[in-house]
Amino acid sequence: MLRQQDVAVGCRQTCPVAGSGATPEPGAGAPGGRSGPPRPRMPRWLPRAFVLALALLALFQFAHWVFARLIGLLVNVLVSFFCALAIEPAVDWLSRHRVRRGLATGLVILGVLVATGLFLLALGSLLVDQISTIGQDFPGYVDNVVRWVNRTFHTRLDTGNLRDRVLHSGWVRHLLTNGATSVWGISATVIGTVFQLFTVLLFTFYLSADGPRLRRTLCSMLPPARQAEVLRAWDIAVAKTGGYLYSRALMALVSGVAHYILLQVLGVPYAPALAVWVGLVSQFIPTVGTYLAGALPVLIAFTKDPWSALWVLCFVVVYQQFENYVLQPRITARTVDIHPAVAFGSVIAGAALLGAVGALIAIPAAATLQGFFGAYVRRYEIAEPPPDARRDQVEPPPG
Repeated sequence: MLRQQDVAVGCRQTCPVAGSGATPEPGAGAPGGRSGPPRPRMPRWLPRAFVLALALLALFQFAHWVFARLIGLLVNVLVSFFCALAIEPAVDWLSRHRVRRGLATGLVILGVLVATGLFLLALGSLLVDQISTIGQDFPGYVDNVVRWVNRTFHTRLDTGNLRDRVLHSGWVRHLLTNGATSVWGISATVIGTVFQLFTVLLFTFYLSADGPRLRRTLCSMLPPARQAEVLRAWDIAVAKTGGYLYSRALMALVSGVAHYILLQVLGVPYAPALAVWVGLVSQFIPTVGTYLAGALPVLIAFTKDPWSALWVLCFVVVYQQFENYVLQPRITARTVDIHPAVAFGSVIAGAALLGAVGALIAIPAAATLQGFFGAYVRRYEIAEPPPDARRDQVEPPPG
């Protein structure tokens, strides 16, 4: 009896009591006698990171949606900015001669529009005359072809039957139907183009007329040390972009006058329109513009006299050499001249990015970047090795 009480007392002293903080034995207190590792708790930063990621994704989608809706407006503003840079020297010149800046901007834009309209009118008259001439001579061409086919292949084709079959065929009706249904699409495209043109003109006017005020507004947001750099970069952009365009316009004028005199002497028809075409296309389309500009006068002259076409071709080649080695270096000495490969590559890149608009503003953008590099990038002289070292590199050692 006494021995059992001693055993009970010893067991109370050695066995852990519930709630005493002792480590329970494996399997104790678990339902069914089983227990597992403790469940890991979620880190406190994980919900916040998840919410932040969702917010950033939503913000990115919203920004992408806004950019997709405003890409047309941004392109128009970009084109207007380069147009404003291009007319800035002329506007400043008029402003220095006591013409209000708004009126000076309007006069310059009006002059550009008048010049563009005259160019399109000249080319349009040339195109209309050629189309009307082809339309009048087309039946004679068809009769000659039919007679040649009958004489060569011993056939009995009739021009009247061929004309009736063509006019009453199904594909002609289908073509006319598609043309009638696409009139609305063409009209919408024309209206959209006109609206974009007026948008560009409006932004160009405000960016040029309020140019000094815009520069002061931008510089007021920067510290004084940065203001001088911004003004210098702006002046470089204006000088290089406007200088490049004006130098090209001057060379286009000289080229147009020279080709007009030649075409007039040779009696080539549409000499004024062809001279304007040669002057503008050869100067404002890089690399291939010279060949595109000279091909049309040669073709028109060939229809009059093959010898006239040969003279025109020789003059185009000779004048191109004169322009490259004499005229262009003198005119572009005070502006910036772009290498033909750089100009051609910039046009391809601009067309790939923004289409036709990018191709138009690619060369002014390249001229501006080249002006920045020339102003901010420091150049060093080439360290050539001494003559003895170069002789050792060229001549092998004796023996």
